[in-house]
Amino acid sequence: MSWLVIDFPQLYLNRGKNVDALKVVLKNAPLSTKNQNTKDKALQLTMRVLTSFRSAEIEKAVNTLDKLEIDMLMKYVYRGFEVPAEGSSAVLLNWHEKAYAKGGLGCIVRVLTDRKHV
Repeated sequence: MSWLVIDFPQLYLNRGKNVDALKVVLKNAPLSTKNQNTKDKALQLTMRVLTSFRSAEIEKAVNTLDKLEIDMLMKYVYRGFEVPAEGSSAVLLNWHEKAYAKGGLGCIVRVLTDRKHV
């Protein structure tokens, strides 16, 4: 995993630019790798970004995302449900609700049928 993917989101989070951190992790998802360690690290980083948002900020953040970013967000939400951490399920449900509101049922279908996983 390159320093870009690891350091930029954290730099954005440190500066309170959560939306920028979110966009970086979504645009740099390791879809083409088969290395599970890389995918796990990307999930950890994405979960750190997702949990850094306050509930009131999530809808605004989702509204800044395009269709591909919404789909990638949903992939991470479902992956996060597979490996729950303390308090993460409530956060992920909130993200899921807002992403579904913007992306619709098609977003869920695309994510569940896509062969490339995060």
